[in-house]
Amino acid sequence: MQLSIRTELDYDFPNPCDILLELEAAIIPEQAVLQAHLDLPTVQHFARVPGHDTIGDRIWLRHQGKLQVTYEGLVEVHRLIDDIEPLGAVPPHQLPGETVQYLLPSRYCPSYEFQSLVDDEFAGLEGGARIMAFSQWIGHHIAYTPGSSGTETGAMETYVGRHGVCRDFAHLLITMARASAIPARFASVYGLGVTPQDFHAVAEVFLDGCWYLVDATDMSRADQMAKIGVGRDAADVSFLTSYGTAILNRQQVTVEAA
Repeated sequence: MQLSIRTELDYDFPNPCDILLELEAAIIPEQAVLQAHLDLPTVQHFARVPGHDTIGDRIWLRHQGKLQVTYEGLVEVHRLIDDIEPLGAVPPHQLPGETVQYLLPSRYCPSYEFQSLVDDEFAGLEGGARIMAFSQWIGHHIAYTPGSSGTETGAMETYVGRHGVCRDFAHLLITMARASAIPARFASVYGLGVTPQDFHAVAEVFLDGCWYLVDATDMSRADQMAKIGVGRDAADVSFLTSYGTAILNRQQVTVEAA
């Protein structure tokens, strides 16, 4: 499937500010970036650095004043949809070293607080079957409510409050997976079918030696997503991180089937 992507950001930075962007579709084997264009104003500094796990690029900017950014991309997704339910979990002592960080608690994913819950509520389920049970539980019990959470909302707040947006759904699924000794990471993506259209967040779990995207909101499928970057949680893959005052004027994301 080919996805046509357009992202427009309009910010003001009243003072000189360091800015970290991560909004371009990643060039990785599971997807081919056929066309890409990034339009930026003249800035004081521009530098590309690798994204987390070397998936995608981050861009360092130094800027003051209005910042209008337009990204356009045409991405062909080669990722296959797999039924993960029959897949087994890799025993922790056999996990590759690069996956170990995704077993550990992180800022928005306090997995140690969920161990009793997942063991009691999902006893008898293992590996992919347990992950799918988590995803279905979240879809049934957590209401997708735009504007219902903020930058400080973590998985426990989502579990207790029973509402959130895509990043909250992803954080809760990641947390429950880690509490079950299954590596899970946060993936920032462009997803077809996401309503309202915006940057989308899903979980990616490590089963049977491979990573698999799982969308607990059930709005998009793995073969309809263009991956931007991955990390321990949303803090690692924010599309814009500013080290100073930032004023948002406008933001628009459009994802269509090409």
